[in-house]
Amino acid sequence: MAEKILIKKYANRRLYDTEKSNYITLEQVAEMIRKGRQVEVVDAKTREDVTAFILTQIILEAARKKNALLPAPLLHLIIQYGGNILQDFFDNHLQQTLKNYLIYKKTADEQFSKWLDMGMDLSGMAQKGIRALTPFQPFLEQFGAAMKSTENEKEE
Repeated sequence: MAEKILIKKYANRRLYDTEKSNYITLEQVAEMIRKGRQVEVVDAKTREDVTAFILTQIILEAARKKNALLPAPLLHLIIQYGGNILQDFFDNHLQQTLKNYLIYKKTADEQFSKWLDMGMDLSGMAQKGIRALTPFQPFLEQFGAAMKSTENEKEE
């Protein structure tokens, strides 16, 4: 895994990328993370780790743009029961649930892709199957004729 990118947060809310030596936006930090990079954000003055705060800010900005992040009843519960219960839930359950979901999604996408690949060759497989049935062709024709005859009798 690549080393963490150290980002310094200044009092004026500006973020400084120490790897590229330039100021960046929250959106640029989000893009780094989407590309698989890990970031560590520290307050430039106090050296306090503010990574969780900045990542939360990124999520809230995205939610603001979409006008929703979590349903209101869940937000009420979060406020009502506060930190300890929530921290335990996030630490022990939510992270693992999301990881499992992503593994399942990747596996399902791969399987679906295989099915699509098989479907592309379906006509070729069908033709091979029909050729394999050639010895039974007379029987199949008689069966088909008998089915048509039965249908015609029902119509009359």
